Amino acid sequence: MASEKFVKALQDQIGHEFGAHQQYVGIATYYDALTMPQMAALFYAQAVEERDHAMMMIQYLLDQDQPIVIPALAAPRVTFADVVEPVQVALEQEKRVTSQINELTRIARDDNDFASDQFMQWFIKEQVEEVAKMSDLLAVVTRSKDDYERIEDWIAREETGEGSDPTAPPIAGA
Repeated sequence: MASEKFVKALQDQIGHEFGAHQQYVGIATYYDALTMPQMAALFYAQAVEERDHAMMMIQYLLDQDQPIVIPALAAPRVTFADVVEPVQVALEQEKRVTSQINELTRIARDDNDFASDQFMQWFIKEQVEEVAKMSDLLAVVTRSKDDYERIEDWIAREETGEGSDPTAPPIAGA
């Protein structure tokens, strides 16, 4: 059974994941309005990933016979100064989520909650990938901020999609 402290922290994290989902939708719509379909598609896909992360956490709590809490969310940012700022926001968000995931893992370990510790390992791996992806994207967007087509070409060339991960936790409702 999951520790009480871990359950509370995971319930909070569900809100953070849904907040990340909302923020990525906000970023995607910003790029969509600029007629940058590759960037928009990348961030719409990121939004789905964040939603799926929340749903994985919900499924874990259901499997552990724990209560589900869906926290209220603040509205996401939808306006930005330039094409670089949304990617900066995304990178900061991924770094923040990495800290949150690490804290969840620490709580599980401190409480000798081995099942929850194991559950969190996939998210640790995922955050390494997400931070690297947003760091690379920030470098490209910063370098090409005045050439939208160059950014779009890079996304079309480099972002091939990840496919499904057979090691991922189950998604509630999937």
